[in-house]
Amino acid sequence: MALSKTQISKLGRELDRQYESLLEEVRDALEKSENQQYVELIDRAPADSGDQATGDALADLNLAIIDRHVREIRDIEAARARMAEGRLGTCIDCGGGIAFERLLAYPTAKRCHACQRQHEKTYAHEGNPTL
Repeated sequence: MALSKTQISKLGRELDRQYESLLEEVRDALEKSENQQYVELIDRAPADSGDQATGDALADLNLAIIDRHVREIRDIEAARARMAEGRLGTCIDCGGGIAFERLLAYPTAKRCHACQRQHEKTYAHEGNPTL
């Protein structure tokens, strides 16, 4: 099931909107990160271990958010490449069509619903640390 030009255009606009939004969020997060480091350099009051732990956790959270946004930006760039190649809406696993409704909800989808469910079952525990 090939996507119509109207559908592709609509998805392209949504990808552009998401891309710009993510870039803005990354810029804001980086600016806040830089400002926080600057404040810490200026105000070198000795902190207790609780303050230090909280500061470290906030810095880690900020980096995790930026990392997630960068991954989403890369997904959008990959979707744009698939669009340019005429493969947007084609499942990377089975070669079948990805429903337009799924693409509206998740424009960077690479798999049809059935293949995505199977992928999640197969790789559900990947990347989760274990003891």
